[in-house]
Amino acid sequence: MNRPSDEPGRPELSIVVPVYNEEPVIAELDKRLRATLSSLGMTWEAIFVDDGSTDRSLQLLTALAAEERGYRIIALSRNFGHQIAITAGLDHASGDAVVVMDADLQDPPEVVAEMVARWREGFDVVYGVRLAREAETIFKRASAALFYRLTRRVAGIDIPVDTGDFRLMGRNVVLALRGLRETHRFVRGLVVWVGFKQTAVRYKREGRYAGSTKYPLTKMVRFAVDGITSFSVVPLRVSSYLGVASGVVALALAGWALYTKFYVRGVVQGWTSMLIVISLVAALQFFMIGVLGEYVGRIYEEVKRRPLYVIRERTNLPQGVRDASRQGDRHLEATPGSAQGGAAGANAQAGDQLA
Repeated sequence: MNRPSDEPGRPELSIVVPVYNEEPVIAELDKRLRATLSSLGMTWEAIFVDDGSTDRSLQLLTALAAEERGYRIIALSRNFGHQIAITAGLDHASGDAVVVMDADLQDPPEVVAEMVARWREGFDVVYGVRLAREAETIFKRASAALFYRLTRRVAGIDIPVDTGDFRLMGRNVVLALRGLRETHRFVRGLVVWVGFKQTAVRYKREGRYAGSTKYPLTKMVRFAVDGITSFSVVPLRVSSYLGVASGVVALALAGWALYTKFYVRGVVQGWTSMLIVISLVAALQFFMIGVLGEYVGRIYEEVKRRPLYVIRERTNLPQGVRDASRQGDRHLEATPGSAQGGAAGANAQAGDQLA
């Protein structure tokens, strides 16, 4: 059974919350999160990762952190994306169990209590499965269902359907994830890949408390491509299948061309078959060049070994956590100091730190 750590200063539970332009939600999130955490009877910390918000999200979070020492803030230098923001939070989480949840309250904080209960039963990962998706269009529900099932089938790993990033992970899982530093990240797939004992809790996904979705269609498509290409080479193998198919079509066209040449009168020879063959081959070539480009582009991004994210400032992060987060990591500390409980630069660092 998982047991709380006896290490001094380490909380039993960490909550990681990526935040991007969620100003209308912050007050309600604070209210419900505090109520949930106080009911658990555990020592805790809540790590808010501001992913380059352009509204007042960071200012509101900083004000809350000034009165609640359990609130930690990591402010990234720009918008690096949802999956990178989650990664930054996991890098700095020190709890024996770590919960990842979005700030928009579609994943209810109250479900965390059930996740903790299952974790105490001995499970290393407890992920949330959505029974219903309120306030979402038919297109969004249909495309999400297709995405989960297609990714599960193509990726070659058993990614649970109808699950997002809302989940609890034991410290052993978090430490394993910290060793996976690929640039194009699909966190829910990585959690399945590392293994360990996993189970589900089911809940009704609520509509957004306020604001608008941060995942429009273009980002959803990009996310789907990242998920598939991160875990599967099936799209590359499609070239072989298309090559065989185009060969069969070419043989059929050759037979048709020979038939019309010798048995059909009044037909302008060549133009039909030439048009079909050229169009087919050109389409296949462009398609496979695009697939190859996706994989080559990912290789290009990985070999550069750039930091996954850049931290602009941190608030209420204990020095021990700050030091541990740099070991074997790929992130850049952009400032020589950070705010600690409202005192900027209380624990100054000697220059920019690249881990």
